[in-house]
Amino acid sequence: MPELPEVETIRGQLASRLEGRTFAVVDILDARLTRPLDPREVAAELQGERVVAVERRGKYLVVRLEGGAALLVHLRMTGSFRFEPTSHERAIVELEDGSRLAYRDARRFGTWVVVPGHELESYIGGKNGPEPLGPRFTTAWLAEQLSTRRAPLKAVLLDQRVVAGLGNIYADEALWRARLNPVRAAASLGAEEVRLLHRAIRAALRTGIRLQGSTLSTYAQPDGSPGTMQREFRVYGRAGEPCLRCRTPIAKTRVGGRGTWYCPYCQPTA
Repeated sequence: MPELPEVETIRGQLASRLEGRTFAVVDILDARLTRPLDPREVAAELQGERVVAVERRGKYLVVRLEGGAALLVHLRMTGSFRFEPTSHERAIVELEDGSRLAYRDARRFGTWVVVPGHELESYIGGKNGPEPLGPRFTTAWLAEQLSTRRAPLKAVLLDQRVVAGLGNIYADEALWRARLNPVRAAASLGAEEVRLLHRAIRAALRTGIRLQGSTLSTYAQPDGSPGTMQREFRVYGRAGEPCLRCRTPIAKTRVGGRGTWYCPYCQPTA
């Protein structure tokens, strides 16, 4: 599933093509994309609108429209955009300059929702905590969120109300950087451990953005080029390979139903 770095990379490419442009034709080909709303009604709302800005909030792409509403796109597992024709096209947008943008989604879990401007903040804010690279995501905020949670640390970090945009890959990478075991109870962390975790989350996400995301199977940028974060993984997907710090073989377990990679020596359970 695309996480914050992948969505931010996509946002940047879409902004350069869409901002200031008008949706001349919108054709939604898959009713699942907008359900329970009729895709023809959603397409009609978008058609003729001028794009003011393309933003990101957590894992959501936020396409702000001149009429005041916004198109919220959640890519889920396999959603992506392409500037060129591709397979598994679920929606096609033609701009007034004649260019074309396709929404691609092999597993069809992604969603498009048009939200009125006055409802946008409450809609997104109810599902997401503060942006982890923004000023509201402080060490104090993170400490407060963890302090009452007995669930495994990684499971709490994957709660979008705690860390917006953080997913499986970057949670594992951040926990390795902070030397914290993913199965520890979230509330067991001390003040210094929370400080290190806060720093590690930001570092892992910034690295992912700099390398334009992780291309493992379906993710690519709208221009078709892959990200390269996968070349820099410290633990994710590296079971049995030596830890880059201590050479101990990386272990794999499951936390909250998600595959989880960690170093048994660098990330002790206590």
